[in-house]
Amino acid sequence: MRSFTLEDKFILITGAAGHLGTAISHQLAAAGAEVLMHGRSAEKLQALSAAIKSRGGRATPLVGDVTDEVDQQNIVEQILRTFRRLDGLVHNAYAGAVGTMASVTTGQMRASLEMNLVAPFGFTQKLLPLLEKSKTASIVNVASMYGMVSPDGRIYGDSGCNSPPFYGAGKAGLIQLTRYWACHLATKNIRVNAISPGPFPPRNIQVDNPEFHAKLAAKVPMERIGLADEVGGAVQFLLSDAASYITGVNIPIDGGWTAGSN
Repeated sequence: MRSFTLEDKFILITGAAGHLGTAISHQLAAAGAEVLMHGRSAEKLQALSAAIKSRGGRATPLVGDVTDEVDQQNIVEQILRTFRRLDGLVHNAYAGAVGTMASVTTGQMRASLEMNLVAPFGFTQKLLPLLEKSKTASIVNVASMYGMVSPDGRIYGDSGCNSPPFYGAGKAGLIQLTRYWACHLATKNIRVNAISPGPFPPRNIQVDNPEFHAKLAAKVPMERIGLADEVGGAVQFLLSDAASYITGVNIPIDGGWTAGSN
């Protein structure tokens, strides 16, 4: 029977200390992985590492900018020296401005695509030799439901939480990159899949903008927004040997949002 455990696996996650990244990191550590947590804030990574270790998990902070190719190479060399291989890679890092078609700039679009599409591509290129050393390597790209459907402007209105046009474009590109990698890396025993979270607003948005939160929840067939810890299970599954014959898929985690869209 194929196992869901991640015991003895070394798994790198970018954006590890973010809203979803924190929950995913805890999930992977609880499943037995040594979680290599990448991000720009040493303070946040150290706090997350301490929290994971307090629960008996294993975690290693790796500070760096995912868009910086020198930082990328430094991380590759650190992993090679310390762990010798990489069994899993979760592209979760995200940064980008909110806004509308009228308010965002082309500069913001370039920066967003650099972070959300170009960086995962370049980082994966550099990490391939380490992934090839694993017999069961798996990559999980964190995309979005907005890589498949457009945000409904009637929900966002003047909430200040508007998803900009380049966010979904970048996530759609990441979903297609998932398919490409899956087909071209299959002979190297590297599986590549994606998840597409739906409405997972951070706590501050729920508290500060309850009207927008209510509109968002009403759009979901399950009639609620997602909780951050509802994402990690799918990531664990795709990284585990239980998913050994699954590659090139995109799993929506959206309470039925995209299933009900037309």
